[in-house]
Amino acid sequence: MNSTVLPTTIPQYLDQLRLALKDADPAMIQDALYDAEEYLRSELAEQSGRSEAEVIASVAGSYGAPEEVADIYRQTEVTVNRALRPPMPAKRKSWLGRFFGVAADPHTYGALFYLMLSLATGIFYFTWVVTGMSLSVSLLILIIGIPLLLLFLASVRLMSLVEGRIVEVLLGERMPRRPLYTQRDKPWLTRIKEMFTDGRTWTAMLYMLLMMPLGTFYFSVLLTLLTTSIVLIGAPVMELFGGQFSGVWLDGVDIYAEWAWVAPLMLLAGVLLLFVTLHVARGLGKLHAQLAKHLLVRSALV
Repeated sequence: MNSTVLPTTIPQYLDQLRLALKDADPAMIQDALYDAEEYLRSELAEQSGRSEAEVIASVAGSYGAPEEVADIYRQTEVTVNRALRPPMPAKRKSWLGRFFGVAADPHTYGALFYLMLSLATGIFYFTWVVTGMSLSVSLLILIIGIPLLLLFLASVRLMSLVEGRIVEVLLGERMPRRPLYTQRDKPWLTRIKEMFTDGRTWTAMLYMLLMMPLGTFYFSVLLTLLTTSIVLIGAPVMELFGGQFSGVWLDGVDIYAEWAWVAPLMLLAGVLLLFVTLHVARGLGKLHAQLAKHLLVRSALV
């Protein structure tokens, strides 16, 4: 048992746990705080008649003091990451090896798939937020407007959690696996106030609004690069196997040249552009993962 004095209330316990995990990933901290609060509040409900201090003291031996729980979460995080992480390609020292080695990185294809899909998800998120907010605000003058607004805000939180799981699976960025804890015995007005004052409700909404322009940009850039590289690679192959391609069309001028040297250059340019596209997808995926982390994950300091 840790020599540190045990907290006497659940908020104090959570504060100590947050402090013990202050250098950890914010997504992991959110999960740890959710698990701890859910466990302690369920124990408090089961042991009715006992104070929070007595319940915390009674479960400290089984669940652990905040410092002990923090150590367990750190160790579990390392173990889970090792188990779930796909095999990474060997690090290459030469720039040539690093350039072509992007094809062996599993996250490259996850990022490519996520970014190509982001146009559809962005349209859905944007439509949901605009429609939900418009209906909720316009109906506030009626009694149905308030529950509709609360359901809409709850749906935004749920979709942000789902989006976080997609980001973690496809882009490899650690995201929350638990929602923000909501104490069920709190008065409705208090819970409503917390939902409105929680900054992550609004940053999640901002993220969903941004997804449409970002998704359009990602889809357009990657589709253009992929199409161009496939055409450059496919044209010489089609000609080799009896196709009718006989030149290069550039700026409205049909440029004919000796196919013996044009075809290999086109093929080389297509292959290089394909690998450039994979690097672009990997880089955009990393940048988007950081944006999602910043807007969808509650700060460890909150």
